[in-house]
Amino acid sequence: MKRATVKPRRPRTLPPQFLGSELGAMTPASAQFHVLPVPYEKTVSYGGGTAKGPAAIIAASNQLERWDGASDPGAEGLYTWPAVDCRGQPAKVIASIAAAVANILRQGKMPVVLGGEHTVTWGVMQGYFAAGMRDFGVVQIDAHADLRDRYEGDPLSHACVMRRIVEAGIPLYQLGIRTYCEEERIARERFNVRYRDAAQLVPGSIDSIKLPKDFPARVFFTLDVDGIDPSVLPATGTPVPGGLGWYQTLGLFESVAKQRRIIGFDLQEFAPIKGFHAYDFAAATLVYKMMGIVQRHR
Repeated sequence: MKRATVKPRRPRTLPPQFLGSELGAMTPASAQFHVLPVPYEKTVSYGGGTAKGPAAIIAASNQLERWDGASDPGAEGLYTWPAVDCRGQPAKVIASIAAAVANILRQGKMPVVLGGEHTVTWGVMQGYFAAGMRDFGVVQIDAHADLRDRYEGDPLSHACVMRRIVEAGIPLYQLGIRTYCEEERIARERFNVRYRDAAQLVPGSIDSIKLPKDFPARVFFTLDVDGIDPSVLPATGTPVPGGLGWYQTLGLFESVAKQRRIIGFDLQEFAPIKGFHAYDFAAATLVYKMMGIVQRHR
């Protein structure tokens, strides 16, 4: 009788890890920051490429130093999940994002979500809701208000993501906005959106804000890279001149972290430019420095 042979079990292959070159493989339980890549791109309205953003950022992160200039965010532990499957209808993708984020939150960890177009943030919000969290506000850095009810007939366009959020009753504070339509101006009034636009921040190099007293104690921070001036970070589909500077962006984020508890953040709309890896590295550095700011002000 022929004896059956047992094939050796292959070791489980981990997805590419943010800063894996320094930290190696970690388990979800050992990491406080949980990086979630979401390469979703469906409604971009000018340049494309955001679907390639998460992978480019994670690859560039392996060139970072653990010490971010003020602390070692890697000491908190970083775990990178496999990329969310972004195939199929938008509702299905948003549900997949929500499930992944809710899973992170239920483990008591902090989501760090890498998009993808800005519609991803609506899926992230659905994850917070599914995890039983609604008592928080959103602070947004962006060139665009994203408060349209529909764009090109689509209520799930990246130009509508903040409208969906304020309609869900989440308070919103906008920073660095410098292009919006009349409908969005009216929406700001209707939904009591607070803001400091680029025209108020950039000429005076203002790098901190004072949140209103009635703004929630917990904050999710969403950063669209087109909020940064394209002279600094042009790798995005909808660049707008007159944006925030590098240190100004970090300063504004830190001013929020000093006043409120950051419960998660994302970076959206990064579209790598082939042959210009400096921008991939800049985006990865920005994400890591935001982790460091959270670490130092928890």
